Amino acid sequence: MPEANLLVVEDDPNILELLSASLRFAGFEVKAVGDGATALDAAAKVRPDLVVLDVMLPDLDGFEVIKQLRQDRGRVPVVFLTARDATDDKIRGLTLGGDDYVTKPFSLEELTARIRAVLRRTNGDSGSPRLTFADLELDEETHEVRRAGNLVQLSPTEFKLLRYLMLNPNRVLSKAQILDHVWNYDFRGDDNIVESYISYLRRKVDNVSPRLIQTLRGVGYVLRKPAS
Repeated sequence: MPEANLLVVEDDPNILELLSASLRFAGFEVKAVGDGATALDAAAKVRPDLVVLDVMLPDLDGFEVIKQLRQDRGRVPVVFLTARDATDDKIRGLTLGGDDYVTKPFSLEELTARIRAVLRRTNGDSGSPRLTFADLELDEETHEVRRAGNLVQLSPTEFKLLRYLMLNPNRVLSKAQILDHVWNYDFRGDDNIVESYISYLRRKVDNVSPRLIQTLRGVGYVLRKPAS
């Protein structure tokens, strides 16, 4: 079963194809369209769980699309995707009911994580902002981390790295992907910093069995239970 049913609205065919393929690979069912009018028609037919919506469309802009979606479909979650990064555009989009706002260029892993976060919130999970994997727990509100019930003290960067791993369980993440997400594109030094922080995390949260943070040599890192 797909994780959720998404409607992706993007007028650039290359970006639309890349987004659709990536989100399908991540486990979503995807309906892809290239303009606002088609998006409204598709939303009525497929009833998506979430809409990834470009603001700059050739007919109706994304702001008009979300207005009509709200009238016709009620509270369907919307993640805006656009080249605009002006504060007033972000405020307008969120005021109109957008649940998140991602600007281009973007990381596909970051977009996927944000989609999942919006789906958790809108599916009634907002009262329990806790990520869990095996006996590992991370609370996004209190920033508390526990392993086997024991509280673990992490630095802000260690917390962000662990959160990214827990948002993508059983998925191998490369050093470049981790740098993009955890260091927000700002780090321009040796990517061995990822290896260092993985080592810090292992000493703090993976010092008991089973070992959950695994290394695939030459590929990246993955949070998963070891094969029995």
